[in-house]
Amino acid sequence: MTELRTDRLTLRRWRDSDLEPWAAMNADPEVREHLGDLLTREQSDASVARFQAEFDRRGYGWWAVEVRATGEFIGFAGLDQVDDGMPFTGVEIGWRLARPAWGHGYATEAASAVLDHGFDTLGLPEILAVTTATNLRSQAVMRRIGMTRNPADDFDDPFAPAGPLRPNVLYRIARAARS
Repeated sequence: MTELRTDRLTLRRWRDSDLEPWAAMNADPEVREHLGDLLTREQSDASVARFQAEFDRRGYGWWAVEVRATGEFIGFAGLDQVDDGMPFTGVEIGWRLARPAWGHGYATEAASAVLDHGFDTLGLPEILAVTTATNLRSQAVMRRIGMTRNPADDFDDPFAPAGPLRPNVLYRIARAARS
């Protein structure tokens, strides 16, 4: 599995030591605000097992993100196939960080490295990003990494219950726009 490095971050394979801080993130209502229900420890651990299996199968997926200077696990970033049943197809970029890591530019730094990998190594023609219409912080990251939104692409998430998690926005970036 490829490891990605930036000036301040390492995107790497998941370790057993990541499970506890990952579970804490998934039990944090602020981290999960735009994602839905809090996860139990078992659900959180199972998500990491899925991430690893998908990465092994496809050659890309969700990396654990750590701060290089300290080795501290701060979240995840990576690429995933858009779920079946969505009103579009492709490969989606995403990230999720623990609250203490917010506001330091880590999401933008990790996402930029993931975009580079997706375009330069995997040869993807386009990468998508999706979030709830109310998740302004993630939308700001999407714009900072060069993604654009066409409001005509916005959609209601067919898997979300009625309420604030249903209206979603779709951002895109083509490989040609990244050069």
